[in-house]
Amino acid sequence: MKKLSTFHDYPFAIGIPAIIWQVLFFYLPLAILAIGSLFAFSEEGSFAGLTLEKLGFFLRPLYFKVIGYSLLLALSNSILCILVAYPLAYYIAFRGKKIKTILLFLLLVPFWTNFLLHVYAWFFVLENQGFLNITLQWLGLISHPVPFLNSTFATMVMMVYYYLPFMVLPIYSALEKFDPKLIEASYDLGATWRQTFQKVLLPLSGRSIKTGFFLVFIPSFGEFAIPELMGGDRQMFVGSVVAHYILGDSTGTLGAAFTLISCCVLVVSTFLLYKGLDYLLKRCPR
Repeated sequence: MKKLSTFHDYPFAIGIPAIIWQVLFFYLPLAILAIGSLFAFSEEGSFAGLTLEKLGFFLRPLYFKVIGYSLLLALSNSILCILVAYPLAYYIAFRGKKIKTILLFLLLVPFWTNFLLHVYAWFFVLENQGFLNITLQWLGLISHPVPFLNSTFATMVMMVYYYLPFMVLPIYSALEKFDPKLIEASYDLGATWRQTFQKVLLPLSGRSIKTGFFLVFIPSFGEFAIPELMGGDRQMFVGSVVAHYILGDSTGTLGAAFTLISCCVLVVSTFLLYKGLDYLLKRCPR
């Protein structure tokens, strides 16, 4: 009697719906953007040939500055998130003990609430009569309210706050599987905390650092809402330019062209940063 086929015989079958979803809502829109950027169409909708005019429109210093500011924003956010996330993940993994679950719960709670609620909460903290200014005045550190809102400082605070879990979770996942006896052995052999970090912890958690770095870097590059709301729209970023052209009445194809250029820059930057991080982690003394 012929044996009936099961999912065990076709291990990738269960992933077919996810692949279809990805093709329909990721690769297909990207293909449409590329077509709209590289090809011209008449008013009747007929094909009019290949054109680089839309791409050439953005090959100007103004838009290179926008892309540069976005790269700087994404890189700064990723580095700050690493500096905050690694000690936090270390504490949760090795010192959390009975409250480890509570700490992870508090870390994930922001994902359960609306993004605008986060923004408005920080408004109350950073405004002239907000919690931060009142506290600084009470401590005698300032005599007049400091305009924290609508500044680079407010943008970076909100960026780090929002993207921090994307950095903490991969690092925590790696450190949780780490054998604490390796750290004890390092100390027993006379290594300092810095030597233990460089020769034991950092090399063995390097992959999770790279994962967290790019989980933060890539979406930060195209961030639109946080710079718009917290920065007061004083500086244009990639997300701002894309939204400006895509939402225009007759500039959608220009938005598609700038999106294509930005994606190419992001891919190249990600590749170079990946190689750079890989090189730095391999250079760690062991």
